[in-house]
Amino acid sequence: MSAGDLATINPQLPPEATVTTAPSRTWGDRLAPFLANKLAVIGAILTSFFLIVACIGAAIMYVPGWNDLYIDQRLRETLLRPLSPGFPLGTDQFGRDMMWRIAAGTAVSLFTGVAVTVISMFFGMILGAIAGYKGGIIDRLISAIIDLVWGFPVILVAVILVGMLKPGLTAVILAVSLVNWAGFARIVRAQVISLKERAFVEAARALGVPSWKIILRHLIPNMLGTSLVMASYYIAVTVIAEAGLAFIGLGAQPPTPSLGQMISEGRNFLYANPWVAILPGATIALIVLGLNTLGDGLRDIFDPHLRRW
Repeated sequence: MSAGDLATINPQLPPEATVTTAPSRTWGDRLAPFLANKLAVIGAILTSFFLIVACIGAAIMYVPGWNDLYIDQRLRETLLRPLSPGFPLGTDQFGRDMMWRIAAGTAVSLFTGVAVTVISMFFGMILGAIAGYKGGIIDRLISAIIDLVWGFPVILVAVILVGMLKPGLTAVILAVSLVNWAGFARIVRAQVISLKERAFVEAARALGVPSWKIILRHLIPNMLGTSLVMASYYIAVTVIAEAGLAFIGLGAQPPTPSLGQMISEGRNFLYANPWVAILPGATIALIVLGLNTLGDGLRDIFDPHLRRW
């Protein structure tokens, strides 16, 4: 806020008055706690690795002719062990290459996680900000809706949507988004309640700034750091939810590969050929581990009061 704005709010303050503010933190200062957190660095490396794997998986799924890499069945080469010639991660019960199937399944999982998180963040931030800023009956109404939605199990919502639509990623994305937005809204509402009494919001009100501009220009930007931390957590939660729904047949449908679907298919071979189920399961675990530790590092960057080092 400029000195002229302060003079407008308080006429006794001369226009040439200056306001002493704390020195702003540079990106070097912000990255220092992240780099000092070894787990966060490992999480960033893991997340970057699986993003690259997901990009490769998306390429082989959508580039014409490349999908043969994970669809082709080689019935003479079924259940080959990892590190077999030509098959670094072995093959499944139909002789399909596990390496390319895991890459494609990673792309499906991360795409679902990002899509659900973007949708949930968009609606959750808007409704949570409106509830926290307006208060009164609007807050009570939105809070009641949030509590109602938050109480629904994702599996139940998915089953209902599958009955209305059909099994597939669309039903999974809609089902998880319909529940997850409430989690964003709860946290955003609490933050807005604490932020709306700050001096910069009071000054904007005194200057006659409309409520929607205060929410969009002042409140939501001040919550982006927390939102990124929440996003990393919710992507991980969605990856697990998508795998669980695929495991029971409500997720991505063949021939589209899914890590949860691969675990479901491989559970019949756990004793003789455990890698068919263990490899996709380990992939899910590493993706979730990377996202959660990355979220811890982002928390250190955006909220120095919560540093653990």
